[in-house]
Amino acid sequence: MIRHLMRNIGTLRPAAALCLLSFLVLGGLLPADAGAGQKIAIITIDQELSTQRTVKGIKKALEKPDMAVVYQESILTGRTESDNQLIADLKKFDPALFITIGSYATFTISGAFPSKSVIFATVMNPLASGFVASMQQPGGHITGATLDVPPDIQFTYLKRVVPKASRLGVLYSSETENIVRQAVAVSKPLGLKIIPIKIESEKDIPWAIDSICKTADALWSIADNNIYTPQSTKHIILQTLRNRIPIIGFSQALVQAGGLFTLDFDFKDIGRQAGEIAMRVLRGGNSGRLVFQL
Repeated sequence: MIRHLMRNIGTLRPAAALCLLSFLVLGGLLPADAGAGQKIAIITIDQELSTQRTVKGIKKALEKPDMAVVYQESILTGRTESDNQLIADLKKFDPALFITIGSYATFTISGAFPSKSVIFATVMNPLASGFVASMQQPGGHITGATLDVPPDIQFTYLKRVVPKASRLGVLYSSETENIVRQAVAVSKPLGLKIIPIKIESEKDIPWAIDSICKTADALWSIADNNIYTPQSTKHIILQTLRNRIPIIGFSQALVQAGGLFTLDFDFKDIGRQAGEIAMRVLRGGNSGRLVFQL
């Protein structure tokens, strides 16, 4: 389920849920020290509320009556020594598959365990991150539930919030070029013209955002590590606020910093969907062939 979060306006819950993936599967849940069962390792990087809700959703999906599941929860710290020790411990645990929360956990675990299935949750742009080959055929040993909201859904909400908006600027790099190409295709029926500016380096951002402020009615932000660094994000928000250009944020943090609105997720629901994918893999599914949808 997605939530519409808007700065200074509040939280709206649209009636329609955004379904990332849905499977009808069965299974059961036991703590790591409780006898035999299919082993799953749940890997996180923090204990934030969103992470806790994601884990709760995962466990809920694993609570099925006819398949015992032994789970182990672990936290990656980002420190080499402790993470290497954790990986060594996980090799001893030898899970059937991993469920990872966030990009760092997914990157670390998929690299350390290339022969194990990895089911991610709360990852943005898995294509750009290189985790999957395509949305229809992930390939390799990784699939999962993403945080990406299709452009047409974002643009539909933009037209509700800013009805007069017709020119939508976007900064992108080679990492997110495919996303912009898709956006151009779906924007025309909604009465929007996309004004894309490709960023080759962070030095391009000042002139690019100045150009957007002169030619666009709003800025559509997409998660791109080449563009939205802490320093450049501050400059982008400052310039758009000065020029009264609303931003469609790709995260709640961007809205809190000055963006107009974002479409946020119910993290428990994302965790549930990742857990359902895991159960499908335990029943013989190939993680490289399980389609995840937005």
